[in-house]
Parts: sequence; C-alpha cells; structure tokens
Amino acid sequence: MDSPAYLFELLKIILPALVVAGAIYLLFKQYLDKDQQRRLIELRLASSKETLPLRLQAYERVVLMLERISPNNVLVRLSSAGQSAPDYHRLLQQEIRAEYDHNLSQQLYVSADAWVLVKEAKENVLTMVNRAFHGLPNPGQARGTELAKRILEGLMTDAAEPTAQALAAVKHEAFGLF
Repeated sequence: MDSPAYLFELLKIILPALVVAGAIYLLFKQYLDKDQQRRLIELRLASSKETLPLRLQAYERVVLMLERISPNNVLVRLSSAGQSAPDYHRLLQQEIRAEYDHNLSQQLYVSADAWVLVKEAKENVLTMVNRAFHGLPNPGQARGTELAKRILEGLMTDAAEPTAQALAAVKHEAFGLF
C-alpha cells in the first residue's frame, strides 16, 4: 500500500473521531458551566435567605438610630428641666454619640455611601447642638431649657432636618432589597 492512500484512509478514520470528540468536549463543558451557574444561584439563594433578615434588621436599626438622634426626638426624650445648659449640652452630646456607637456594627450591612451619610447626619446634629450652645448669650449661666429652645429655633431656620438625607438614603437602599 502506498503512503498517500494509507494517509488518506487514516484521515478518514481520525478526522470524524476528532470532530465527535470535540463535540462531546463542548457539550460536556457547557453542561459543567451550567451546573456551576446553577450551584452558584442555589448558594446565593441560600445565603440571601440568611442575610436578608440581618440586612433588614440593620436597616431598621439605622433608621431607628437616625430617628432617635434627630433634634426633635432627642430633645423630647432628654428633659432639660432643672439642668444647666452646660450639663444639658454634655448630656445631648453623650446621648447622640452613644446611639451612634451602639449601632456601629450596622455598617456591615449598609452600603459605604449610606454609612457616610449616617456619619454626616450624626456630625450635623452634634454641630447643631454645639452651635446652639455657643450661640447662647452666657452659656455657662444658661438653663437647659434655653439651650433646647435655641436648638429648636435653629432647626426651624435650617433648610432641612440634619438626619433627613441619611434617612432617605437608608430607606431607598432598604426598598432596593425587594
């Protein structure tokens, strides 16, 4: 048998075998890729079943914290009656910082942008309290009720509540989970 005819016969056998092997390889690869995607989806679904309640709880706690540190609510919760302005000022600062510190771990579940707004809200409330305290005619001799009144006046003259932007961002993110 001559060499070109032998080579031609060999190619007639090998070429279809290679085409079949390539087709089997592609089908098997597609099957494995789809199986991997299915497993990832199942894993994400199982993970979201566990993390979704935690994230919702975190959003609830952040909203609660923002509501608790808003000037209207913190002034109602902490009575200024019978306190001097410096004591009331200190108490307000401690309460706002304690609320924030108590909820620091919630930043794991909210976006970085939302958490930046939460931090800014806390700082804005503290700035408002400090500005009102230092705006008193004689801060060392003033009463706590005068400080509370000054804070409320400042709140009325400002364009927006200091926690409003952070509250809106956190609510928007929470609604995005559904």
